[in-house]
Amino acid sequence: MLVEKVKKYYGEEYDLNCAETIIYAANEEYNLELDKKALKTMAAFGGGMAIESVCGVITGSLAVLGIIFTKERAHESDRIKELTKEFFNKFEKKFGTNNCNKLKEGYRTEESRCSVMLYSAAEILDEIIIRERAE
Repeated sequence: MLVEKVKKYYGEEYDLNCAETIIYAANEEYNLELDKKALKTMAAFGGGMAIESVCGVITGSLAVLGIIFTKERAHESDRIKELTKEFFNKFEKKFGTNNCNKLKEGYRTEESRCSVMLYSAAEILDEIIIRERAE
């Protein structure tokens, strides 16, 4: 399960932000075979892109959806657009926002950091990926 990989990568040993954690975990869980350069693309998306805007766990999750479900480009079909909306809607339904600052205010603690958002996003992402791969 993706959430188990998220728990692995969100520890002190790896010292990753939320966006990095999701893509590292997904890379291992779904055998994406992303190289170090591809993994580093998520570094700038932590902390809501460093301005506490859209949560990094969302941007990381959407990157994973794009990697898995886009053949060449987004405009080839509406599939990635629909999966993106589905992920966003489920995340926002659970937390009431996608904003990093508001999420931190409501859910982040010093002890667990942003693990509540990470684990929930991993569950949503895993559900979508398993369902879509089965079809």
